[in-house]
Amino acid sequence: METESEPYVRLASLRQLHQVMADMNTARSLADTLQTVADGVVQALGYEMACVNLVRQDGDLVVAALAGNSAAEALITGRVGSRESWDRRLHMGEHWGDLIFIPHTEGWVLDDDDVPQWYTDGPMPRFEDEWHPSDRLFAPMYTPGVQGGSCGELLGVLSVDRPRNGRRPGAWGREALQMYAFQAAIAISNARLRANMQRALVRLEREQQALRASEESFRQAFEYAPSGMAIAEMGGDQHGRILRTNDALCRLLGRPASAMRRYSFSDLVHPEDIGTLLRTSAEGGRAELRLGRRDGTYVWVSLRNSVVADAADGPRFLLTHVEDIEERKRRELQLAHRASHDSLTGLPNSAELRSRLAARLCRRPSEPGDLESLDAAYGLPVFDTPGGHGGSHGGFDFRPGTEGYDAFDHHVHTVAPEEGHDDGTKGLAVLFCDLDGFKSINDRFGHNAGDAVLIEVARRLTRGVRDGDTVARLGGDEFVILADGLGRADAQDLAVRLRNEIIQPIRAEGRAVRVGASFGIGWAHCGMTADEVLKSADERMYVEKRSRPKQHRRAG
Repeated sequence: METESEPYVRLASLRQLHQVMADMNTARSLADTLQTVADGVVQALGYEMACVNLVRQDGDLVVAALAGNSAAEALITGRVGSRESWDRRLHMGEHWGDLIFIPHTEGWVLDDDDVPQWYTDGPMPRFEDEWHPSDRLFAPMYTPGVQGGSCGELLGVLSVDRPRNGRRPGAWGREALQMYAFQAAIAISNARLRANMQRALVRLEREQQALRASEESFRQAFEYAPSGMAIAEMGGDQHGRILRTNDALCRLLGRPASAMRRYSFSDLVHPEDIGTLLRTSAEGGRAELRLGRRDGTYVWVSLRNSVVADAADGPRFLLTHVEDIEERKRRELQLAHRASHDSLTGLPNSAELRSRLAARLCRRPSEPGDLESLDAAYGLPVFDTPGGHGGSHGGFDFRPGTEGYDAFDHHVHTVAPEEGHDDGTKGLAVLFCDLDGFKSINDRFGHNAGDAVLIEVARRLTRGVRDGDTVARLGGDEFVILADGLGRADAQDLAVRLRNEIIQPIRAEGRAVRVGASFGIGWAHCGMTADEVLKSADERMYVEKRSRPKQHRRAG
């Protein structure tokens, strides 16, 4: 074809080009297609060398096929050029339609990039349209069916070199190469599609064979699995009913297989975990929940569901794997308890105390500064009201007693009884307890005796409060009691009773010892932080301690 003059092209040349394109689309594999593309450029388009650079999944381009020079083929086939370097090439030089021509006067800047290259020798051009050995001509191959070529996905790049007639291609040669690149892109896309279909067919056949071969294996694996297995119905009136269980699940729950078929998992799950079970059953996946044993106890299990579907009828069964995780859950609960409780007395520690106290408190916008701070938090304008009390934020009235004020708060507020008299208000009392005389026990009898005293004091405090009240060890010989729903007189009575319990003799290291206790009563209310509440109770405790003669601070 390189011998043809333009615009005259022999019919034989067109037939040759047509045959090469037909060969591309009948190649049996992607590798054959790529090599046919490279061979076709050499055979039909009149170039001495052609190279197919294919885009990989990571975006870089690999030299996938080369024709016309066996030495070049052995040297650069399989080598990779970065996408960055290729993008640079495709955006420089002269654009001949979709072709990219980079003359030797510009291409020297590409000599040191990472694109695999083969340098050919040849005579220097004598005329303007003659081919220079360092000229480069690229034909990008884009996703077929996309108008405008370069707007589609780049599949690869055809590189051609050394036209046999020694001249840069004219209009016909450029058109032919452009058309060939387009047809090559179609052939590459079709080859990839065929390869994917072949892999899918092979995979499907293997899966079918494996499915047929595994029926007996599944039965044995199900029956003799070391952990629990069950099959349940999906859909219809019997949705969730257990159809089949293995021996391991029957042993775990202490129920015979015949009895298990009368239940669904929703009949066996702990009431608090029913929502978790329903979500897991509907979506597949896994969950951790409690299942009921025959003796009325519950066991923690990891329950993993898989939907068994029929190709025609859709989901049919639920395959459930049940693993006993009772021991792990017990360890997790122990670790959580250790993190939030004092290791000596078993009482909630300082962090847990503050957490429980903070959960009852909230910040209320009761001060002008608090109202103004809402500007930044919510982007709402503040309008002063007459007298400077309260304010309005974006149409919400935050004056105490108004609807807008209550709308800002989201829980039942903690309030404190009035100071100085008992008006019947019930609040959250915070009793700060400090032991009197404890240091002398440590000094005289040792820390073991001191630890025994702390343990016994913790026991007496716990015994002396109501269910639902919190007794915590703040640290050292300091304890805190949170007692909700008390008036001022109730809190004073509680402090007296607890003090009388503490001053009774305590057996420690074979001897009877006594400690006293000073109590400070603080009141928690919304607007305070947990630390502020504890500080208030602590200060009141020291006031109470200083107000009593030293000799009366403990029983002796």
